[in-house]
Amino acid sequence: MELMYQKEIRVTEEHIDKNRHVNNVQYVHWVEEIAAEHWDSLKHKTEFAEFAWILVDHHIQYKKQVFLNDVITIRTYPKPPEGIKQPRKVEFYCNDKLVVDSDTLWVLVDLETQKMKRLESDWLDTIAE
Repeated sequence: MELMYQKEIRVTEEHIDKNRHVNNVQYVHWVEEIAAEHWDSLKHKTEFAEFAWILVDHHIQYKKQVFLNDVITIRTYPKPPEGIKQPRKVEFYCNDKLVVDSDTLWVLVDLETQKMKRLESDWLDTIAE
């Protein structure tokens, strides 16, 4: 199985700001949304189905503006773990051009104990099979 997850979104009025392009805050929302959707599609393959990911750091680079009725393709995939943190890449494309690039760091939390879970460095291999 591929560890990349992708979806398309058509830009609507609710995504637009006073400058008539997609609001920067909307991209942060989409980063969180697509990461959650991706995890929901994979968690059944792990022993962590009842755990939750918490976003602890994010960096976003805006490269081009996106406007009303544009179609955005959002792609995300996890990168190799860094200690307790799990990096994730989220890329936004419009007309096959990278318009926004995001690097995020997440931690996995046991919802019952509220403790962070350190994952083995090869844990992604088990869900990629």
